[in-house]
Amino acid sequence: MKLVTTALWIAATGLGFLVLVYVFQDRLLYFPQRATVEEVAGAGLRPWPSAQDFRGLVAEPAGAVRGTAIVFHGNAGHAGHRAFYAQALTPLGWRVILAEYPGYGPRAGRPGERSLVDDASETVALAHRQYGEPLLLVGESLGAAVAAAAGQRQQELTAGLLLITPWDRLAQVASHHYPLLPVKWMLRDRYDTAARLAGFDRPVVVAVAGQDSIVPARFGVALHAELRGPKRLIQIDGAGHNDWPDRVDAAWWRQATHFARDATR
Repeated sequence: MKLVTTALWIAATGLGFLVLVYVFQDRLLYFPQRATVEEVAGAGLRPWPSAQDFRGLVAEPAGAVRGTAIVFHGNAGHAGHRAFYAQALTPLGWRVILAEYPGYGPRAGRPGERSLVDDASETVALAHRQYGEPLLLVGESLGAAVAAAAGQRQQELTAGLLLITPWDRLAQVASHHYPLLPVKWMLRDRYDTAARLAGFDRPVVVAVAGQDSIVPARFGVALHAELRGPKRLIQIDGAGHNDWPDRVDAAWWRQATHFARDATR
């Protein structure tokens, strides 16, 4: 009897743990930092499209504009932490929009796959109305999944994708980190980038970090393998998930954005 009681206690504890993980899984995926518009803007970055209707930050190149790059950042912090994209891309002639997510920075809302993807699609449409073509969508980590989904929805408006440290399917990454949990059946937000891009025919650059322990490079390699349109795989040797910007230079950015925009021309 004691053995049965112990087994039931262990089963109940395990079930309770799984319930807690399911209920609070958003806290394992989204790490927004709240901030005011004034706190996220500055240093050449102004609120876009305005401080009153804030959707992100924009930086303009000093010379002629070759296009608009819309950047969707990773799962932590806010758009103001990604000024390095503007510093890298505006000298190459790109207008840079650092898109902000619902529930991040000064924006109202709650993070989730549906809210982020719907909002990103609206951001792409608004940028096209305001600036025209070409639009290059850049995404990093979680933002790569968001950029891919928005690009798939707005394929006619999208010149190409630059996906940095992406995954093929979030379930694969989750299983890698939690191999003992049935995460493939527990995930509410799927972020299945490979499925989203199954019919995508615009150029895609997949950039993986060789020493990435958060989204190991093999998941980006698997995504690249499933793409059917123009594509290029770039490995950033020696780079981890968060320090890769320190291991690329202007030539790297020029090559990656050139392919993503012009591969079909």
